[in-house]
Amino acid sequence: MHVLPRWLAAAVGVLTLLLGAVLIFRPFASLAVLLLLVVVALVVMAAGELTDAPQAANRTVARLKALGWLALAVVVAGWPGLGIRGIAVLLGVALIVDGALDVIGAVRGSTTERLAAVLHGVAAVLLGILALAWPDVTVIVIGVIFGARLIWFGVTTIWAAVRPRSSEATPDTVAEPAGPGAIARSWHVLRAAAGLALTLLLVVVSLKLHAGNPVPDAFYTAPDHVPSEPGQLLRTEPFDRAVPDTAQAWRILYTTTRDEGEPAVASALVVAPKELPDGPRPVIAWAHGTTGAAEGCAPSLLDDPFTAGATPALPQVIDNGWVMVATDYVGLGTEGPHPYLIGQGEGRSVLDAVRAAHQLDDLDLDDRTVVWGHSQGGHAALWTGQLADSYAPDDTVIGVAALAPAGNLTGLIANLDEVTGGSLFASFVLDAYSATYDDVDFDHYVRPAARIPVREMAARCLAEPEVFVSVITSLLFDKSILSRPASEGALGKRLAENVPLDPISAPVFIAQGEADGLILPSAQRAYVRQRCGLGGTVEYRTYPGVDHVGVVGNDSPLIPDLLAWTQDRLDGRPATSTC
Repeated sequence: MHVLPRWLAAAVGVLTLLLGAVLIFRPFASLAVLLLLVVVALVVMAAGELTDAPQAANRTVARLKALGWLALAVVVAGWPGLGIRGIAVLLGVALIVDGALDVIGAVRGSTTERLAAVLHGVAAVLLGILALAWPDVTVIVIGVIFGARLIWFGVTTIWAAVRPRSSEATPDTVAEPAGPGAIARSWHVLRAAAGLALTLLLVVVSLKLHAGNPVPDAFYTAPDHVPSEPGQLLRTEPFDRAVPDTAQAWRILYTTTRDEGEPAVASALVVAPKELPDGPRPVIAWAHGTTGAAEGCAPSLLDDPFTAGATPALPQVIDNGWVMVATDYVGLGTEGPHPYLIGQGEGRSVLDAVRAAHQLDDLDLDDRTVVWGHSQGGHAALWTGQLADSYAPDDTVIGVAALAPAGNLTGLIANLDEVTGGSLFASFVLDAYSATYDDVDFDHYVRPAARIPVREMAARCLAEPEVFVSVITSLLFDKSILSRPASEGALGKRLAENVPLDPISAPVFIAQGEADGLILPSAQRAYVRQRCGLGGTVEYRTYPGVDHVGVVGNDSPLIPDLLAWTQDRLDGRPATSTC
């Protein structure tokens, strides 16, 4: 039997291992680079099979696999319109065929060789099935799953080059010879078993990531006949998930409007004390922070809806005898798109939730409303204040508290490249703005290699297990997902339109953590100066050492200030201004 030089097998193994590592850690460099890496990897895989064929237990299978990898390389290289999704599907099918050939080829060789071939084949089949079962993470499939297959192939090829060899071994050997050959074959089985164990681990992780994703139930489906008037209560039911023991709650569905007055349906939670004091109760309209931009991202869908979106001081709200009305916004729970950082849709969702809550038979609500919002919800709260007098004069907004609000949108988007995982939030903006505004072209702003993963990130919620994939994806981006600055063109114009810079008649309270790495304190100061220039009463408070989420945490120094400021509004005390 002729055996190729060890150095050649080792060189092929090292090259395959390096290609696999590059695919795993740099899958988003560019489409051209990704396709080139895949084609080169397929050719090297074919070379590796041919290199190992003279010493393989079944040479015919090894040669068939080599021809298959070469044929796939030709298809990928010669079919430019195939696309990333098509390549991912082909690689998934190829891995299944590769594994099946290993299992078929296990009819020859020694017992240990047959066992190793079966273990290796099952692992490859499972990897292929895993690749096909993840249609929404196609670049990760190519980068991680195929990259892992390349690394494993490289390791095994290097081992084949350096392992001890038995001078008596032949492809048709059935008995287990003693000496170096037996040791080598035993290690071959152990390697194959380790590969299968790692593959099973990937499968388990995949199942965990896919399990538990929130899905809207029938409650969120609009009825056949929806009133055209906004703020109409359509549906209600008791709600008890994570509700404080001293409180009662309802889930409601109501009518609202998007931009340009387009009718829509949204959902909300209404939380009130079990023991209601006499008289109408004041309303705290809560606008939650970012939970995602897809339909499954509504806080009311989650096991703990008040942790999602970081609801502050709910026990104190209940103890004070106030009622919290917490909108999910349009497009979260209900039919999308969700107006992520789009002021009209957010603000109207907040105001119409309060209108609908007034129609609950079990509650007597005061006309006075204080609006609270954090992050995205801070942006929504400011827009709620701007819209209140003209859009919903029946909702008497007597105060707006914006906590670490996303006020300066153009500055925020520009800063996301510097924030760890910032591309995840950018994906929500790009998806929402391109879905809402006809003049904003998604492909015009997102570079080609990032388009599919950005779409996939925008379809995941922060509270679902699969967001782990989005986090990994965002960390793997080695440069901005944008092909041009977001401040340019139609997107820049629309972002500027959604900066809340109209007058607010009610007093405004803006809070900012000085350790916030997402909403930069410098950008917030600039926004506050702009708002002060509009007139009105603005109180700006900062909190040293507090980050973006910590500012609304249970132990945040903001909480006593927020409650006291809110009580002052309800008591009719004059508001102070720091302008």
